[in-house]
Amino acid sequence: MSENHWDEEKDEALDKTLEKAASKGAGKEWKLIEKMLNGLFVEQRRARRWGIFFKALTFAYLIAILGIYYFNTSFTSDLPGKTGEHTAVIEITGPISADDAANADSIIWSLRDAFKEDKAKAVILRINSPGGSPVQSGYVYDEIKRLRALYPAKPVYAVIMDIGASGAYYIAAAADAIYADKASLVGSIGVVSGGFGFVDLMDKVGVERRAMTAGENKGFLDPFSPMKESDKVFWQSVLDTTHQQFIDQVKKGRGDRLVDAPDLFTGLVWTGEQAVGKGLIDGLGSTSFVAREIVGQEKLIDYSSKMSPLDKVIEKFGVSFGKTLAAQMGLTSGYSLR
Repeated sequence: MSENHWDEEKDEALDKTLEKAASKGAGKEWKLIEKMLNGLFVEQRRARRWGIFFKALTFAYLIAILGIYYFNTSFTSDLPGKTGEHTAVIEITGPISADDAANADSIIWSLRDAFKEDKAKAVILRINSPGGSPVQSGYVYDEIKRLRALYPAKPVYAVIMDIGASGAYYIAAAADAIYADKASLVGSIGVVSGGFGFVDLMDKVGVERRAMTAGENKGFLDPFSPMKESDKVFWQSVLDTTHQQFIDQVKKGRGDRLVDAPDLFTGLVWTGEQAVGKGLIDGLGSTSFVAREIVGQEKLIDYSSKMSPLDKVIEKFGVSFGKTLAAQMGLTSGYSLR
């Protein structure tokens, strides 16, 4: 039964009730009651109709968002088409992570587009990142090396903006040359793993930890259990191994340009001006400078993957802020180059 039909039946029942009351000799009081009840039902119908309208509007809005998301994936870029010779630019901004904008899949997608385009005379990686996942950074590093072998005539340059540290520098080391501003932060060649231990807090509040595992070391690094010395030694070996992998890749990328300094791979960070002296970068300059003076093609075209409209909406609701905060507080698992 439709809602309108239901309203008509209620109106008819009300009219019959009022007619019976009036026929029994009810006076002005019943007329007043009739007027009030009629007004009440009118308001109810109006409120119900507005409710239906807003529900339908919300539903249409959700359908529109899903439609936009379906037709606009995260892997889209402003491809040049027939725009003449240019320098391709790929942005690497923010934390490097599979769940963030600077993830290996989107960066690699952009790199392949740029290398395949004959009119792109060189590729510039414009980096502004504190680092992140060693796995994601390693994927991008390896892909740059592979593409350079396939397209030997197309050079790759890295330009560090505010910061290019740890995982971001890992990626930059694959480039033919690295440039930065004199005040840019460069380096931080190290690995970090952080977290919290809540054992003493649990004792104070009287909370008992009940964790069952199958496997002697399955629960290692559990923040709610005391850390064993054997766990600490093992995890340090994992970090040391990852650090050595990082060092080896930087050495392969930079070669004899690196200065033999004892503090080079200790996790310290330097300004761009200091980094030149240590061989971490090749010179000082911006993206425009490299395109104009080094590549010889001043026209820039951005090949970076774009966020889908739905991703942008989600980010505005603060999801990315929450993830970043959790990562900085050590509330996420794993380790990172930062």
